[in-house]
Amino acid sequence: MKQADKSSQMAVAHYSNRSVADAYANQIDYCRNNGATITARIVAAIAGLLDRDDAGPFIARIRDWSGLPMADGLPLRSAGALHGLHLSGTAPELAPIYADEPADDLAIVGDVVRRHGDALLPWLDGPPQTNEAGRSSSFIAAMLWLAEQGLPPRFECLEIGSSAGINLMIDRYFYNLGGVKAGPEQHPVMRFRPEWRGTPPPDRKIAIVSLRGCDVAPLDLTDAGQAMRLKAYIWPEHTIRFERHEAAIAAAGATPPDLIRMNAADFVERQLALPQSAGTTRLIMHSIVWQYVPKDQQERIAHAMADRGRHATRDRALAWIALEGNRALLSHGLEVRYWPGGEEPKLLAAAHAHGAWIEWLA
Repeated sequence: MKQADKSSQMAVAHYSNRSVADAYANQIDYCRNNGATITARIVAAIAGLLDRDDAGPFIARIRDWSGLPMADGLPLRSAGALHGLHLSGTAPELAPIYADEPADDLAIVGDVVRRHGDALLPWLDGPPQTNEAGRSSSFIAAMLWLAEQGLPPRFECLEIGSSAGINLMIDRYFYNLGGVKAGPEQHPVMRFRPEWRGTPPPDRKIAIVSLRGCDVAPLDLTDAGQAMRLKAYIWPEHTIRFERHEAAIAAAGATPPDLIRMNAADFVERQLALPQSAGTTRLIMHSIVWQYVPKDQQERIAHAMADRGRHATRDRALAWIALEGNRALLSHGLEVRYWPGGEEPKLLAAAHAHGAWIEWLA
């Protein structure tokens, strides 16, 4: 173990603000368990500075965090800030860490955050943007399962927390899910073939008739600065995600995703109130976003779905797909509800946060 790692763990263990300390300790463990050694080093180095009064305003704001640091994604906000600084080329001393070479992480990161505090602070103002196209494989698998249950296989897709709208372009991607294929085989924007564990999903013909999403702070992939911000939240170890990022930028430049600025509850309530075409399933979907939705909005969404669900029919069905953290699985769970007939959550799969693998449980 590197000396910097030891120092960071000691700081996390002794730092008085337990909620912040626990959030960083949990994130370090999560990164290491998911092969993100570089991100773990960055998070550990930041954690190692928490008990230092001379670490500068960036660390001071983290140390004095008044919200819920884990739910707010505080460790990922700070890691994104450092990665963004590295990508900009303004802190070349970070290069050995991002090359995963031996270095005194604590000293390097400590010097960088003191000198670049003003540039780093704005990254703490909002939640991390972790838009990832690989998660769409889970959405497609869930749609195949819903079609198997007898719901109309033509889906009106509505996504909350869409970030830059990368998953609002899933009709342009091709999927091979345990041998079951979906999407355009000729010239797709991206191809996905996650490691499939268990039996394959149902082999059904599905169609996506519309895609629309919302975000409280949407990003425009065609804007270089905003695209760079999104890139900073990609863990540097996951090189394939950078390739997907560039493909999504090109796709958005050709035809932008249908994405509006709106909070999740307002969006869901408004969309559910619109007329629905016969022979369709109206679908609400989201991935790794529910923890950032305020509790009152969560309750409004649940109420709106249940209320609308009471009026759903087999010809105009309603469904809810959620790919979110699941402590029991120690990964992410793919859950589905549908109306009429499937109001209780059904766990379909465990899944990697970035789509590397899916374990089918249905």
